[in-house]
Amino acid sequence: MSDFTPTEMMTIAAARALTNDDVCFVGIGAPSAACNVARLTHAPDITLIYESGTVGTRPDVLPLSIGDGELCDTALFTVSVPEMFRYWLQGGRITTGFLGGAQIDRFANLNTTVVGPYDRPKVRLPGGGGAPEIASNCGQIFITMALSKRGFVDRLPFITSMGHGEGGNHRERLGLKTKGPTRVITDLCVLEPDPATKELTVMSIHQGATREEIIDNCGWPIRFAETVIDTPVPTETELTTLRDINARTKKAHQGNKEAA
Repeated sequence: MSDFTPTEMMTIAAARALTNDDVCFVGIGAPSAACNVARLTHAPDITLIYESGTVGTRPDVLPLSIGDGELCDTALFTVSVPEMFRYWLQGGRITTGFLGGAQIDRFANLNTTVVGPYDRPKVRLPGGGGAPEIASNCGQIFITMALSKRGFVDRLPFITSMGHGEGGNHRERLGLKTKGPTRVITDLCVLEPDPATKELTVMSIHQGATREEIIDNCGWPIRFAETVIDTPVPTETELTTLRDINARTKKAHQGNKEAA
């Protein structure tokens, strides 16, 4: 299929990264959309966990926040937040974390705290929430973000969630035993860390995007793999599934506004 938006391509490419056996800690927004598309297509037995303590949730519409009642209503069970973090997350029981962010650097460190100096920021962001712990304790991390110079920056003003730090074996030197970010999915391409340096490297380019466009939208001299492939375009099933859940979500949330 060729009739799809860059955001739809990003979401579907992110969904494909997940497997049926994953136990996945899900972020709100694009990560949630990707995880639920995976659940509704090729990974029906995936276990989705949200920060509010819902385990094995199977929402019919995408949640507005981690406190959305849809998550608890459709969960296999719900635990307290301390149990979620201490037993499930810090206990090493979650294979994959799916995060987004306001800014990211070449080593996949994330900023969701401030833009500009911490004491006099240009923008005060929502903060880390549980993301720093997710980034450190999940077996691996996938990140979804639109590619832009505003978001992909040469140097972060603040590191909220640890990616690969200064690169190389920095995570290992800090005592972190998990893989950290293994894939960054954007609306133009898919990036993975170089095995040695951990610098993000373009591995595939989406249909309609170009190398020049990727270079122009990145805040550092972005690297390309020796062999860069074309990202497979969405199938009819993937695209229909994504559009259906987005339509149900829009309808449900509009209904809530009208009721209010």
